[in-house]
Amino acid sequence: MQNNTATATDKKSVGFTKQDLTWSLSMFGTAVGAGVLFLPIRAGLEGFWPLIVIAMLVGPMTYLSHRALARFVLSSSDPKADIADVVVEHFGKSAGVIISFLYFFAIYPIVLIYGNAITNTIDSFMVNQLEMASMPRWILSGLLVAAMMSVMIMGQKLMLKATELLVYPLVAILLGMSIYLIPEWSMAAMSFDKMPEFGDLMMVVYLTIPMLIFSFNHSPAVSSMAQAQRDSYGDDAVAKSDMILKRASGMLLGFVMFFVFSVVLSLSPAQLAEAKAQNLPVLSYLANEFDSPVISLMGPLVAFLAIFSSFFGHYLGAKEGLAGMIRKGAPQIVESMGAKSFDKALVAFFFFTVWGVAIINPSVLGMIESLGAPFIAAILFLMPMIAIKKVPSMKKYDGKLSNIFVAVMGVIAISAIVKGLF
Repeated sequence: MQNNTATATDKKSVGFTKQDLTWSLSMFGTAVGAGVLFLPIRAGLEGFWPLIVIAMLVGPMTYLSHRALARFVLSSSDPKADIADVVVEHFGKSAGVIISFLYFFAIYPIVLIYGNAITNTIDSFMVNQLEMASMPRWILSGLLVAAMMSVMIMGQKLMLKATELLVYPLVAILLGMSIYLIPEWSMAAMSFDKMPEFGDLMMVVYLTIPMLIFSFNHSPAVSSMAQAQRDSYGDDAVAKSDMILKRASGMLLGFVMFFVFSVVLSLSPAQLAEAKAQNLPVLSYLANEFDSPVISLMGPLVAFLAIFSSFFGHYLGAKEGLAGMIRKGAPQIVESMGAKSFDKALVAFFFFTVWGVAIINPSVLGMIESLGAPFIAAILFLMPMIAIKKVPSMKKYDGKLSNIFVAVMGVIAISAIVKGLF
């Protein structure tokens, strides 16, 4: 009788609950941001067939990498440890400093990307939809970056809550846009009858992998999710985390890839190349191309909301990461400046660097592929795989083919840095 009760309790503890759904939606909301608005441009440049391969790869890539990261967090002997604590426990203080450095550079380029992308989005909306003259870029970008950062300074907690709530209508509108575009699908533009050479096909997939990692990344929320499962379920935390991440990955695969396919089937490869050249989110480009009031207004609005809402969490993470690195590496600087002056110096650093990049207007896709994605891949794809080989509490996950797959995808994404140099 006791055994039966224990079994029933175990089954209940690992079953999918309403709270688990909330966590899955949180993972989903963390991933859906501005990257999704640039993914169709990279993924669809060479036509339809690479999309099929990409759709087959991205589900396992997303789930297996985030699952490994959650298991890494849960491998600590300290039940309250976050990802930074686990790194120090398993690899030592020096490795902790290196991981903090990598984590900062996984987030900081995204902050720079959003300053540039919001400037291009608003400039395009003013010129094409409002039929206004284009403002000098240094003024427009300065005003937009200052506005975003001022909101953060005035009320961070309120803004974080507001942007969290924005995710769900944003997702609903994007889904609506995907469905709305169906009548615009052009099968001829995708050249179904022209199968590309295997080498060309693989090259397109190779070039798209960094963008996939960036667009589907929800690693910033994995540590807190895993800790919450450990607090609630103890030894069943791994099973619960796996279940939550599997649901989140499934939702991301279905929603994001439907959006990508819908956009790519609505535009020719030449049009996608033009969107890339204009350095615009794909919805802003659609608004300029289609004679539709719905797309003309909703496209730029969705792009604006996605960039605006995603900026805040990444800005906070980058600011906290940089502050932590300075406090650990050069505490005398913080002491000599004082806490308030130190915080003002950080704000000034972010404002002027984000503003400077927005004025220069580098390729958003290029920054994602050469800066953002490789650093994300180092933490999300490679660090847990190294831990599986080196850390005793992770050894039980060794010997799986999925580990090889995750490591290979990580190496491919990191090689984007080398590719960018040539």
